[in-house]
This record gives sequence, C-alpha cells and structure tokens, in this order.
Amino acid sequence: MTEKKQNELNESIPESHEVSVSPERKREAFSAKKEIFSWVKVILLALVISFVLNHYVIVSAEVTSGSLENTVMVGDRIIASRLSYHFHEPQRGDIIVFKFPDDESQEYLKRIIGLPGETINIKDGKVYINDSKTPLKEDYLKETPTGDYGPYTVPEDSYFLMGDNRNISFDSRFWKHTFADKEEIIGKAEFRYYPIPKLLK
Repeated sequence: MTEKKQNELNESIPESHEVSVSPERKREAFSAKKEIFSWVKVILLALVISFVLNHYVIVSAEVTSGSLENTVMVGDRIIASRLSYHFHEPQRGDIIVFKFPDDESQEYLKRIIGLPGETINIKDGKVYINDSKTPLKEDYLKETPTGDYGPYTVPEDSYFLMGDNRNISFDSRFWKHTFADKEEIIGKAEFRYYPIPKLLK
C-alpha cells in the first residue's frame, strides 16, 4: 500500500475519545448510592422490628363481634401483650386474646371469669365463685344478664371465659370444650388504639 493510501485510510478512522467524569459527578453518584443503601437498611430494619413485635411481643387485632360491648365495640382495634403472662398468672377480669378451644384456627376475645380449681355457678345471670353467697361484682356488664348455668369446675391451667355483653355472648357456657387452656392464650388485651385510645380493664 502506498503512503498516500495509508494516510487516506488513517484519516477515515474516527479518533477515539475518552469520556472524562468530573470528581463532582463521581461524588454525586456515590452519594446517591449511599442514600439508596441507607433507605434499604432502614426498610429492612423496620420489617424485622415489625416481625418481632407482631410475633413475640404484641397482638394487633380488630374486634369483630359485640360480645364485649360496651368495653370494646365492633370495629375497635386493640393491642394485646404477648409477654404479660410470662411475668404473672392470668387474673380474673383480664380480657384476653386466645385460640378458640373448639377451633384453634380462630382467635377470640373474652374476659376471664373462672380461675383454675374454682367452681363457677351462674344463677339468674349472677356469677358465684366456690359456693359464695355473694355474686361476683361485674361493673363492666352492658346490661343485666339472665339465665342459670353450671356448675363448672375449672381444670388446672384452664380458664372459664365470658363476654361483657353477657346475654348475646357465645362463650364458655356454650362451647363443646368449655375451658380455654393457658397454652391457648395469645395475649392480654391492654389498649384500644382506634377509634379513641383507651386502657382496657
């Protein structure tokens, strides 16, 4: 090839240009990546905290029946503590979230009335514990209850449960498996956070 043709060929090949990125743009790209990574960490941490809280610390539930009116109403949202009974035994009057003894795939909300070893008699709607002549004081009831039920002797590590709206409550009086075992208790209802915040008792 002649020198002239070689020069013509060289001139026809475009020059190679290196793209130069300024230090400022590099810093901006690094900063954006750092920001995205920071948000990913925050989101993952929030998900982990939410998982731990919901599976080991609290229960958030919506009330779907009127059996505990007027303490909690249909549509109320409550928080129950999964940790309460790690520190003390369930007490009479506690409102609990538990697995329904006749179908553990369902979760119920009721109040503890009878404790392990106690005998419960219900006469004219009034609750008597261990043959007491004085009925249980229940200021939380929606209306005057009626009916005679029992006697029921509560087994060890079990509880007799009823609703506050006693005349319509489907509770221990009517279940095939009358009592809720302690291992079926999920948590103690502590707080209503919607629609109006309220401590439950």
